[in-house]
Amino acid sequence: MLTRKQHDLLMFIHERLKEAGVPPSFEEMKEALDLRSKSGIHRLITALEERGFIRRLPHRARALEVLKLPESVAPGLASSTRGFNPSVIEGSLGRIRKEREPDGTETPQATVPVMGRIAAGVPISAIQDHSHNITVPPEMLGSGEHFALDVKGDSMIEAGILDGDTVIIQQKDNAANGEIVVALVDDEEATLKRLRRKGDSIALEAANPAYETRIFGPDRIRVQGRLVGLLRKY
Repeated sequence: MLTRKQHDLLMFIHERLKEAGVPPSFEEMKEALDLRSKSGIHRLITALEERGFIRRLPHRARALEVLKLPESVAPGLASSTRGFNPSVIEGSLGRIRKEREPDGTETPQATVPVMGRIAAGVPISAIQDHSHNITVPPEMLGSGEHFALDVKGDSMIEAGILDGDTVIIQQKDNAANGEIVVALVDDEEATLKRLRRKGDSIALEAANPAYETRIFGPDRIRVQGRLVGLLRKY
């Protein structure tokens, strides 16, 4: 599945290839998507290539080939055009239900959908991908809806969050100062960090001295939810 930025770049490349027969330059892509640097284009190109939408042709500058388009453009081909936004998922997220035991007693259970992976490190492309459900203790959940994400990276190790853990997130669009949140940066990348408000800016703070705190304007960050629990396999 594609984020909005990935979808926009794919369609820009596709239209340019149809019109001119050659793909756009990285500078043209940067301007078309209103990104601040070409590094963002490199990440988007890599993500599209990993997901099988484009192919970089070797030994040729600017050589890109579109292999497929999103389903909304070409029926029968893969992928949604929506970005990471758990609120668009139909149905209830992380609702408590009751399971009947063999002796007839009912035990509360909570099923939470796993919606892909989240970066605890350098931000990665945000993917909304309901892969499976997990059962968690009901007392782990608060009010409202919840979803789970698999953690990739080590930037939150001093907060007890390790690579390979699964975090339980309460879906919210705001958070208190100092809470660990899922933050969407520029509607493009998602990361798990501690949120700090610094005047008119927002800081995403790692829990590992090897990573720098990143500062953003408030219009560049959207909170998707706050951390309420963690699962770990041994």
